[in-house]
Amino acid sequence: MKDPEDFDAFYKDARERLLLQAYALTGDLPAARSSVRDGFVLAWHHWRKVSRTPSAEAWVRPHVWQHAHRRHTARVWHREKGLDPEVQATLEALGHLSTTQRRVLLLAHLASTSMPELAREVGMTDEAAARELQHATAQFSLHRQAPSTQTSLLLRRLATVTDEVRWPRASIVRRAGTARRRTHTLVGAVAAVAAVGISGTLLTEPAGLRPTLDRAAVSTPSAPPSPTAPSEGALAPAPDAEPLPESAMVPASAIAEQVPGQGWKVVDTTDNTAGDGLLMPCRASRYADPQVVDALVREFSVATAPDNGPKAEAKRVAWQATEVSRSRKAAKAGFRTVEGWYAGCTEGRTQLLSTRTVQGVGDEAAQMVLRDWADPVHTYVLGVARTGRYVTTTLTSVLGNGVENAPGNAELLGSAVDALCELAPGGSCTGKVRLTPRDAEPVGDAPRLLVETDLPPVSTVDRPWVATRATQVRGANPAATRCDQTSFTGKVGGRAVREAATRTYLVPGAKLPVEFGLSETIGTLPARQAGTFVDAVRRKVASCEDRELGSEVVSTLSRSNGDTELHAWRVSIEVSDDTVVRYDMAVGRVGGRLMQVSFVPTPQVQMADGAFAALAERALERLRSAP
Repeated sequence: MKDPEDFDAFYKDARERLLLQAYALTGDLPAARSSVRDGFVLAWHHWRKVSRTPSAEAWVRPHVWQHAHRRHTARVWHREKGLDPEVQATLEALGHLSTTQRRVLLLAHLASTSMPELAREVGMTDEAAARELQHATAQFSLHRQAPSTQTSLLLRRLATVTDEVRWPRASIVRRAGTARRRTHTLVGAVAAVAAVGISGTLLTEPAGLRPTLDRAAVSTPSAPPSPTAPSEGALAPAPDAEPLPESAMVPASAIAEQVPGQGWKVVDTTDNTAGDGLLMPCRASRYADPQVVDALVREFSVATAPDNGPKAEAKRVAWQATEVSRSRKAAKAGFRTVEGWYAGCTEGRTQLLSTRTVQGVGDEAAQMVLRDWADPVHTYVLGVARTGRYVTTTLTSVLGNGVENAPGNAELLGSAVDALCELAPGGSCTGKVRLTPRDAEPVGDAPRLLVETDLPPVSTVDRPWVATRATQVRGANPAATRCDQTSFTGKVGGRAVREAATRTYLVPGAKLPVEFGLSETIGTLPARQAGTFVDAVRRKVASCEDRELGSEVVSTLSRSNGDTELHAWRVSIEVSDDTVVRYDMAVGRVGGRLMQVSFVPTPQVQMADGAFAALAERALERLRSAP
């Protein structure tokens, strides 16, 4: 591992483990946190050597433990107030052990070292280390009043404390390590000059320089100023970036002006370095830009007293997330990433209802309305905008099916941009705000096909849809019905159907009837042949009642506009005296791109009125917007 990316990956992978170990060693969270930070700074200072060792973590661990122990020796065994009683009991039991006993116990249970490695790290023979471990385990078990078999579990539960720590970004640690390396180089150079002076020139006493014991009076004018260390756990901007101030985030009053609800308040503002970083629904990672320079996330809420009690219950929630990137190109990529998160949200039973372009806000902006159908139902309105190197996201959530005021949310996004655009990395501000409907953002490995976020809920089912992998059509078309028997293989007008793919959509664990199903198939032809293909399907469906006794066909949607067509039908076919099979089927095209989607409901499991037609429209959007 030689590159910064390798160090960053190591830092993110090992920091929680090392913090847990240092905390268990000392019972002192501030000392443990500082020691882990300094350990990684030291590791980057020596990264050329560390990256060649068999285990970078094994190299860093002794330094972390040594720093933690040194910081802690001036204090009695730390007793933090407000700890969980189980955690407190574990710390108390560790406090009864000697430092050596704690070290061997933690190496065995939290560092997962082999006995030879353990012995080597504590400076003992294998036999002596084994005896020390046995004695330490027995003492811990005695003082903890728990079986020795639970030692590992009890130690790992200390993570309930350490998991709350906020970490500085890896780039901050690397900058500190680089500054340390430069300082050591400078000190070495000064020492070399001093050595020369001692050997021959110190006797001259130039420019009135006289010996002094006052260290503060000694200066080195030619030395570069040392960088200011970032505050622990905070994000810090790159040297050429303006820090992102909290004043650049929208206040609660801006939410109150645009979004229904009384009593909006700021719950918290963080740099999003703690936990998993997924503070907002549908986010797939901590930051949209992996190399983000600085970031803030702010949460808002409205508390409304319920009818049956005095305790307030949060009814409306809102968030704002803002990032600053190193370049406009990186910010543009971050903007697209946020769009992709919400256009392809896989969280719970979330459905994308609509997408709009927000004109007049920043350099580019979009709005999406989503609904999570899990009980209780939530409706989200997302706004994402880019201004210069800033990407800011606003998200409001309300319980129920009612959609929040889309124009108000667009104005809220404009307020967020106006707080950023005049800062150094900013771009365009907000003018006249307008909303224009547009196609959903392409997502997934098969962007021309529907994804889970497109699918509406069905009655009596409380589980999410899952899409199968898109596969090449080689035989029967899963989306065809008995009325049309459409094939996406072969030729139309002498031209072969190309890029034919199909996908089925399931609801795992829902125990649905075997006849229930949803499928889509797509393909490509030249535009003229694609029109012929759609016309053939329409003729077959129109003649279905004549060809299939007991069938009934009802057109539910039909429109043509130039090279774009979409047609949908509800088909019922009696297969026996007491059994009727029903289909919803749609076929459409955008130029030469074709799609067919079909849904087979049952009397108990159906889509709401108009939902299939909306799904067919979304299928057409996916054809149109995909690259």
